[in-house]
Amino acid sequence: MSDGRPRMIREAPRPQPAHERATVTFLCTGNAARSVMGAAMMRAHFGDDPPVCVLSGGTHVLAGQPMSVRTRMALERHGLRDPWHRSHQLSAEDIERSTLIVAMEPDHLRWMRRTHPEGAARAGSLKRVARDLAPGTADDLAVRVAQLGLAGIEPEAWEEVIDPGAGQQADYDAAADEVAALVDRLVKHLV
Repeated sequence: MSDGRPRMIREAPRPQPAHERATVTFLCTGNAARSVMGAAMMRAHFGDDPPVCVLSGGTHVLAGQPMSVRTRMALERHGLRDPWHRSHQLSAEDIERSTLIVAMEPDHLRWMRRTHPEGAARAGSLKRVARDLAPGTADDLAVRVAQLGLAGIEPEAWEEVIDPGAGQQADYDAAADEVAALVDRLVKHLV
C-alpha cells in the first residue's frame, strides 16, 4: 500500500508468552511469508499490551530461519519490521495452547486434520474466520471459535491466500496487502 511517500518503519512487538491470555496462531507452509505477515500485522495492531498472544508456525518448515527478504520488504511497505522472527514448525504444544489457529489455505487445514486432529476444531482459514467469527472480546474467544464448528466445515478454494513463495516482489506485496486487510477485519472481532 505504497503511495510513494517514505514510511516510518515500526517494529512489531516481540512475541509474548501466552500466560493466561487467548492465543492466536497463524499457520502457513514454511512460516516464511504469509503466517509471518499475519502475525506481525496483528502484533503491531495490538502494540505492547495485546489482548491475545500472537504466534506463527508452518506445516513444513526448515526451522530457525529468518523470514525471506521479499517478506521483509512486503512488511516494510506496511510500515512493519519483525526482527525476532525465526521459522517454526507447528507443534503439538503450539496447538494445545492455541485458542484459534488461522490457516492461509485449505491444504493447511487438511494437514491439521491429518496431523493434529486435536486442533481441528480451533483451525480455520483467515478468510473464513475474518468473515464468520462473531464479535466479542479475547476473554470469550474460545467460546466463539467453538461456535464456528470449524472441524465440520470442508475447506473451499475461495479460502486460500495465494502463496507468494515462488513469485517476485509484487506477489509478496499483493499477499501482504490481502493479509493486512483480512487481519484488520479479524482484529475487530477480537476486541
